[in-house]
Amino acid sequence: MQKGIIKLHDPPSIHSWACVGGEKEWEGPLGKYFDHIDLSGRFSMDTWEQAENEAQRLSFNFALKKGDLSPDDIDALYAGDLINQCTGSAYGLLSFDIPFFGIYGACSTSAEALTLGAIGIDSGHFKKCGAVCSSHFCSAERQFRYPLEYGNQRSPTSQWTVTAAASFILSKDGEGPYITHVLPGIVRDGGINDANNMGAAMAPAAVETLSRYFASSGKKPSFFDGIFTGDLGYEGHSIVIDLMHRSGYTLFDNYYDCGMLIYDRKRQDMHAGGSGCGCSASVLCTHILPKLKSGQWKNVLYIATGAMMSPASVQQGLSIPGIAHAIHISSRKDNK
Repeated sequence: MQKGIIKLHDPPSIHSWACVGGEKEWEGPLGKYFDHIDLSGRFSMDTWEQAENEAQRLSFNFALKKGDLSPDDIDALYAGDLINQCTGSAYGLLSFDIPFFGIYGACSTSAEALTLGAIGIDSGHFKKCGAVCSSHFCSAERQFRYPLEYGNQRSPTSQWTVTAAASFILSKDGEGPYITHVLPGIVRDGGINDANNMGAAMAPAAVETLSRYFASSGKKPSFFDGIFTGDLGYEGHSIVIDLMHRSGYTLFDNYYDCGMLIYDRKRQDMHAGGSGCGCSASVLCTHILPKLKSGQWKNVLYIATGAMMSPASVQQGLSIPGIAHAIHISSRKDNK
């Protein structure tokens, strides 16, 4: 079975992108680069789940507008979120009348959606695809942990679910940045069953994907302007550095984690950092892609990680499997 890197023969362009967020995202280091902020986190809706639906709709509309496109130009949508059965995506994108693929990769959903969309375009079946994902602190807390009214204390290793939705439009034609290679992840289970330590749960999957990527490509970590995992937070980031070193790979100052970038850890009291589908996706929108678009960076390795748990698995005390999908994004289409 082929488990190596998929080289895209005609790399699709990330034609446009957009993200929306809430108050804490606005207060973070990247807040001013969001396309829209709702300080209430409600996006004019009555429930937190409906707010997340609306955030997805808004982000996709912004991406269409920035790309000078209409819904009729999009051949397919790949979308996911953290709400049961991905209803945030189904309701949020209901009005666009576009063929829809609902996917679940937990916090890795952005990379999964971009991977599937890029392969769909490279195969020749689609010309333009949308990749959309979201998370919301309040809807995630209600589903996976405790209702907000409970007021439970958060452990030092816990991460704050980002309230954000992000949309990307991939195109067969365009000026870039380009998705040149993808590496689908393999599920790994490190035996962690603490839902408040997802960084440790996802770290083994990130290490597996990173090691497999470097072994398959022959590239060294220093080849990239930036290597971004997400969302391992401070706990998982340090674990990955340690485990990669044991595997013979030294990660330098070009290795970052999106969960560490979205918030100011000390000023905002964010414990181990950010998490959620919207975390790495919004960092990709606000921080990574603009630098590739401007030419400041030439090559980025983006590895979104996900904790594949459910409310039932958490209640049953099962360990939390992790997944990590890798994407090589380049400012040049012919980059090898």
